[in-house]
Amino acid sequence: MFAATGLPAHAASEILEVYKTPWCGCCAAWVDHMRDAGFSVRVTEMEDLAALKARYGVTAELASCHTALIGGYVVEGHVPAADVARLLKERPEATGLAVPGMPVGSPGMEMGSEQDPYEVVLFGSGTRETFARY
Repeated sequence: MFAATGLPAHAASEILEVYKTPWCGCCAAWVDHMRDAGFSVRVTEMEDLAALKARYGVTAELASCHTALIGGYVVEGHVPAADVARLLKERPEATGLAVPGMPVGSPGMEMGSEQDPYEVVLFGSGTRETFARY
């Protein structure tokens, strides 16, 4: 059931479509985090992500610097790879996951030993609940 990467087999075979601005270094670091975890990643660079975020239900309260799509879900911001794999395994009825803002210590936002507490939020259809805490 699990691929050599530790991801569920279906997760390893799906492509993570990442939309980011060309100048964002932390977005590139998050892409590396996802690839290192075994995800196949395709990156599309865009000057402005506002319309894309609106199209996929990412509100200002949930927004971060990049938006990704996989398996019918939205992944907004610096969501850890393990949480994306869990999302794809459990398949909850939701729009997706978000890590609002850019918390220090989240994947792609590592800065030495600093670590802000943060939550991974499961969102959709007007609901918002904690999926994981760090």
